[in-house]
Formats: sequence, C-alpha cells, structure tokens
Amino acid sequence: MSGWLSYALLSLGLYGIVGLLQKLTTNRISADAALLWYSAGYLLLFPWFLGGASFRGSVASTILLGLLVGFTARSGEYFLFASMAGGGKASVVVPLTSTYPLVTLLLATAFLAERLTTRQWLGIALAVAAGVLMSYERRGGPRMNAIGRE
Repeated sequence: MSGWLSYALLSLGLYGIVGLLQKLTTNRISADAALLWYSAGYLLLFPWFLGGASFRGSVASTILLGLLVGFTARSGEYFLFASMAGGGKASVVVPLTSTYPLVTLLLATAFLAERLTTRQWLGIALAVAAGVLMSYERRGGPRMNAIGRE
C-alpha cells in the first residue's frame, strides 16, 4: 500500500472517531468551550510536529498562509461544534460538513487553474447528491433502524 494511502486511511478512521467525539462533547459543553478544549488537545501534538519541522523558506507570506489555514480551519470547526450544540445530529452534521472538499475542488479550478475531467465532475455531482441525501430528514415521519424496521 502506498504511503499516502496509509495516511489517508488513518485520517479517514480518525476523522470518523472525531465526529462521534465532537457530538459527545457538544452534548455536554458549549461550542466555544469545545473548540478551546479541542485546540488544547491539538497543542499536545506540538512536540511531535516540531521534531520533524523544517523552517527553511519560512518567509512572511508562508507564515501568513499557515496562519490563514489555522484561522479558517478552526472557524469551520467552531461552526461544526455550534451546529451540533444547536441540536444537529452527528449522523447528519458530520456527513454534510464532510463534503467540504467540493468547495476545494471549485476553488482549485477557479484560482489554481486546475482542470477536472468529466468523470470528476460526475463525482462532484454524486457527492452533492450524497450530501443532500445524508442530511435530509423527514419531520414527524416513521424512523427506520439499520435493518429497515420501525
């Protein structure tokens, strides 16, 4: 298995666990407090990251980009927590917000001049449809369990 694929699968598994932990957290504390504790947990990894970091080439523009990444990522995380704290179900909120790569794809075509194939555009359409289907809930209707029974 390719190194990148191993990392991607580890990321997939960890993000799956994170979705559950986020909901458990926001059931108990506010979105603001959840984000603070989340950030503190992230800081625990700093010694590991610093061990492999190279700061050569770190000019003001790359530092600014790094800060912008952190700001936008944590802002998105806050709104995810706020959505769950506001009553959103993890089974709806996490899959819906996990379609964020679609925004990246569109931004990459607009700002990085990346080209998408017809197959990739079809994948985007299917991902949008999946996001809609996973986040749609009928109000007041019968609920089905995992095997299709009420």
